[in-house]
Amino acid sequence: MSKLVLETPAGYGKLSSFREELVQHPVYKGLHCLDAVRTFMKYHVFAVWDFMSLLKALQRAVTCVEVPWVPRGEPDVRRFVNEIVLAEESDEDGRGGYLSHFELYCQAMEECGADTRPVETFLEALRKGGDTRSALRQAAVPEPVRQFVEHTLTIACCGQTHRIAASFFFGREDVIPDMFRALVEDLRQEFPQLRQLLYYLDRHIEVDGDDHGPRAHSLLTALCHDDPVLLEEAAETARASMQARHALWDGVMAEI
Repeated sequence: MSKLVLETPAGYGKLSSFREELVQHPVYKGLHCLDAVRTFMKYHVFAVWDFMSLLKALQRAVTCVEVPWVPRGEPDVRRFVNEIVLAEESDEDGRGGYLSHFELYCQAMEECGADTRPVETFLEALRKGGDTRSALRQAAVPEPVRQFVEHTLTIACCGQTHRIAASFFFGREDVIPDMFRALVEDLRQEFPQLRQLLYYLDRHIEVDGDDHGPRAHSLLTALCHDDPVLLEEAAETARASMQARHALWDGVMAEI
């Protein structure tokens, strides 16, 4: 795998076909009624949740989050990751306050009338000390959700920062703006009353496309150090992460 595969955001070599399939997935055009939107959100909320675990794993890898604290990592990298954590964990809620993007999404689900019981059951099991796998069982989530979350948590816990960053960039920060652009305009025309969902989608298009995406790419490139082994491992993780998202969307389409 050459250095240029990860260096050029506009063309990822072999990764570009996986990205294109994800951006062109039929799920974005399949949300023609509120029931379909509710189904989409019931699945997607778990991707919103496990993003935070991926981000926190990256924060733990490049900054110090232990006590006693000692300086760790490059200052500009620390700044970038901490800025993303700030935005994701306590962003402006559009009404003068602050919420995590996950909490914003849960509010959007309530506004839409989507079923929040699975994700609430899942979180309650975690709060009581359950592990992710048992919490997913208790929540009786659809199989594609279980597979997606377990894939994400495996990467988050792998201990290899370049793999975490590859999933974070290719599987999230790079592709999310284009995925959401394919979705948001149709939703705005069909369901303008879903203000919370539209705000959430618009916010991600803005911050990921203009700032977080390009900087996440720079971080990944720096972590790979032009090392062909690390580049290949990063590309492998990127492919797997995009395929996992594609399978999640396939699950939504099957239920719709």
